[in-house]
Amino acid sequence: MSALKNLRPGALLALVAAALLAACSKQAPKTEDIRPVRAIQVASGDIANASEFSGEVRARVESRLGFRVGGKITERKVDVGTVVRRGQVLMQLDPQDLRLAASQANAALQAARTNRDLAQAELKRYNELRSQNFVSQAVLDAKRTAYEAAQASMNAAQAAFRGQSNQAGYASLVSDIDGVVTAVEAEAGQVVSPGTPVVRVAKAGEKEVLIAVPENRVGMLRKVDRVAVRLWSQPGQQIPGRIREISPVADPMTRTYAVRVAIPDAPPSVQLGMTASVQFFDRADSNQIRLPLTALFQDRDKTAVWVVEKGVVRLVPVQLAGANGNELVVTSGLQPGQTVVTAGVHQLSPGQKVKVLGVDVPAPVSSSASRTLLPGAGK
Repeated sequence: MSALKNLRPGALLALVAAALLAACSKQAPKTEDIRPVRAIQVASGDIANASEFSGEVRARVESRLGFRVGGKITERKVDVGTVVRRGQVLMQLDPQDLRLAASQANAALQAARTNRDLAQAELKRYNELRSQNFVSQAVLDAKRTAYEAAQASMNAAQAAFRGQSNQAGYASLVSDIDGVVTAVEAEAGQVVSPGTPVVRVAKAGEKEVLIAVPENRVGMLRKVDRVAVRLWSQPGQQIPGRIREISPVADPMTRTYAVRVAIPDAPPSVQLGMTASVQFFDRADSNQIRLPLTALFQDRDKTAVWVVEKGVVRLVPVQLAGANGNELVVTSGLQPGQTVVTAGVHQLSPGQKVKVLGVDVPAPVSSSASRTLLPGAGK
């Protein structure tokens, strides 16, 4: 009271007015917390799983050609991308040494033929002498043996000459198929040994796509129903394919398995080296429920979703079978027709009232794809 006596009259009047206003004001009512969410109405159906991998278009047959003899390359007649015909010269070796060796073999053949002719004349003469009983049978047998040895020597020299003549012809590397040059691995002036690959030629005709499949997806290829190939340059066009080969051994660097997908009906627009996507469609699983990834809520060590019932959310644990593209496949915990929250799941609590902004109905899509890029092939 002593403090009130010390106040000025104006201040005392303001204090009384504030007290009266506070007594007349009412407490604001509490507003109910209703959170807006988006939801989806789940439905079951057949899901045809599809996996997609990217790879490179290659020829069905690709040959790495090399000289059958060693020597120095004097001329390269093709470049990468050159279209070649069967019998066309690709590279040329220096033929000088081969020609000299062929001349030497020819000279040896002529000497062997001369010795054979001499032995033949001797045998003829001794046959006449034997008929007149001027020489013994032993002498005639010796002459016959000498003639046969000379004949064998001439045959050997003739075979050596033919082989050396063939090697002289090997100085020109020719293509044994119609195709296109995909790589040149040697240049003019380089000395190569026999069999060293110098040119790579892809055979014209059937093409295929080489992809790399992870080891956890190789088993999926055994139940593939359909294979479709799409070019990166023409994404709207699908080309039927078939699995031609699955490598039995994983790549030591990438730990993936090489899979070759043949495209026998490839149109002319499919060129070597193009990037292609291969889709594998396996058998459909019936009565499966798909949910977007945003619908999942991690409740401690369990996976759950928020189900809307009469404007209130309820946390329901679910079991997942795995991913199907950008969606998850639910095997248990949900029933068709239930409404599941797909946006705002981390802002909810059990029993909370919500306002559904929109209910999405799943589109009747029977498949989705997951993409895996081959190292170095993606664009």
